[in-house]
Parts: sequence; C-alpha cells; structure tokens
Amino acid sequence: MTHLPAGVLSGTDYQYLIKRAKEEGYALPAVNVVGTNSINAVLEAAAKNNSDVIIQLSSGGAQFCGGKGHPDAFNTRVLGAISAAQHVHLLAEHYGVCVVLHTDHANKGLIPWVEALIGYSEDLFQDQGIPLFTSHMLDLSEEPIDFNLQESARLLKRLSALDMSLEIELGITGGEEDGVGSEDNLNNPSLYTQSEDCLRAYEELSPLGHFSLAASFGNVHGVYKPGNVQLRPEILKAAQELVQQHCKTGEKPLDLVFHGGSGSSKAHIKEAISHGVFKMNIDTDLQFAFAHAIAETIEQNPKAFKHQVDPETGTPYKRIYDPRSFLRDGEQGIIDRLTESFHILGSAGKSLAS
Repeated sequence: MTHLPAGVLSGTDYQYLIKRAKEEGYALPAVNVVGTNSINAVLEAAAKNNSDVIIQLSSGGAQFCGGKGHPDAFNTRVLGAISAAQHVHLLAEHYGVCVVLHTDHANKGLIPWVEALIGYSEDLFQDQGIPLFTSHMLDLSEEPIDFNLQESARLLKRLSALDMSLEIELGITGGEEDGVGSEDNLNNPSLYTQSEDCLRAYEELSPLGHFSLAASFGNVHGVYKPGNVQLRPEILKAAQELVQQHCKTGEKPLDLVFHGGSGSSKAHIKEAISHGVFKMNIDTDLQFAFAHAIAETIEQNPKAFKHQVDPETGTPYKRIYDPRSFLRDGEQGIIDRLTESFHILGSAGKSLAS
C-alpha cells in the first residue's frame, strides 16, 4: 500500500485515493463547511477516526466565510472560498489526515465564481507548484447536455494543467442545496440519469483529464418523509457496465459521487459504494447535528442565554454564554455524527496519510 502525505491532495495522489477507496469498497464523506468551526470539527473527526475526508464549499458557504453582510457578494464568495481553503491547507497536515478540498454545486450563473478560483490556483501553481483546491464542481445538470459537456470540457482543460479534477452532474439531484435546485422537483424524471449520457461524458471528458460524476439515481438534497424518495442504485451499475463494455476499460471506470446522501438507508449506501461511489455528501445531517447540540445546551441553561448574571442568585453565566462554549458543543455534534458516517461508509481506520 502506498501512503500519501497528510494534507490537501491533488493530481495523482487524489486519483490514487479514489482508486483505493473503490478497490477496498469504501467511500469518503463530503462535508460542506461554512467557517472555521465546521472545518475544525471535520478535521478533528477525521483524525479521531483515522479516516481521510472531503471538505467542500458551496458558493453560499464561501460567502458566509467571507462575511455575509458585505455588499460585494461576488468577491466575498471568491475571497471566502480562498480564506477557507487556506485555513484547511494550514491545518490538514497538522491533523495528520489526507483531505480532498472541493467546491460544491456551481450552476450556470456561478461559472464566473469557479473561474475566479481557477485563476487563483493558476497563480498559486505558477508560484508554488500546487493548486488551491483539489477539484471544482460544475453542476450544469439543468442545462442541455451539449452545453453541460462543452463547458465541462472547457474548464477541465484548465484544471488538468493544474493537477486538478472536475466534478460534473448528469441528471439532477432533487430538492434544493444553497439556492441550486428546487423543492418542487421530487418527481422529475431527470432524477434518474441515463447510462448513455454517462458514456458520452466519459468519451468526451476522460481524454482531457480526470473527472468524477454525480449520476442521479433518485438522490434528493435534504431529509424527507420515508417513501418520498426512491433510490435506484442499480442505475449506477448499468452506467459502469456500459462504459466498461463500450470503451474496453477496467471494472467500474466511472468515479461516482452520491449527492443528497443525508437520510439514506445503510443498504442503499452500501449498494451505491459497491457500484463505484467513492464520495457521499451528507450536509443536511451535519447541519442538524450542529444545531441540535447547541439547542440542547440552551435548553439546559435557559437563564444563561437571557441574563449575564442570575437575577435571583447573582451567579455569573459568562462561562456558559461564551461563544467558545456553545460553539464547541456544536462542533462536538458534527464530530459525533461524522464518526457515524465514517463507519457507515467504511472509511474509518483507512487513512492513507503517512
């Protein structure tokens, strides 16, 4: 087994990480972060479970990192993503795990945001020989497939020159994620990706560089009432077999991504991994874990969040309402829920970090 350097991966190191995950039948959780609290919690959880991990930023998460109140929303998204990425680069090696650093769902309107970040990586690569991110996602699943693949090819050429990868989406993930998608599309037939589209993507993009594919098999962002979402992981198997047969590749040639993983059954998760899924997004469950832990603290100490000093006893509450105290509780909520995910996905104890 080849060990990889602890820290943010890119290029062949990232591709080796994917290869090992697929060969050994496990996947990595992908966590959307919104600031140093969530970043630190993810790194701590990964280190405690001896697992590698994927840290990613949506445009909204990046804007929050840069300061939600700043009137220049575009540049705040760019600078927030750069700031968060630099924080991860600084601390990932310190925590002793391999980290994949990624940007999540960028639709047509967010292409300029992705291009601005690529531009930053181009400057960094020229200066230091490394990119800022491991990969970027271009989610043009709601656009015609011709446009989707043309734009994906255009950006993949730039990314490949920087040892970076591209994630694309075919079909759509139901629900809404940070302003991308809609709550009204749960019955859309595009929730199920066609194998022929996956083949076309492989034929057009794989000669240009490395890409991963979010192929939809009924995935939905968020958590819904049981029965509302019908996952069909066999769609992934069919796509892999078609590409393998048509392109004469090895087994499971597509590097697949599972979006909308929160609330999924263990059986569906394991089946998806068996068909070549190496990454599963679990944003919604971790948001709830963070909020729930803080809510419990508030419920247990109601006076401390209304009074600096107890009006009856004069007891000071500074230790409890100190943000470091209850934000740490939120971090612990993320750590506990993410620990569960590492074990469900089978990545616990399998870090490749040397």
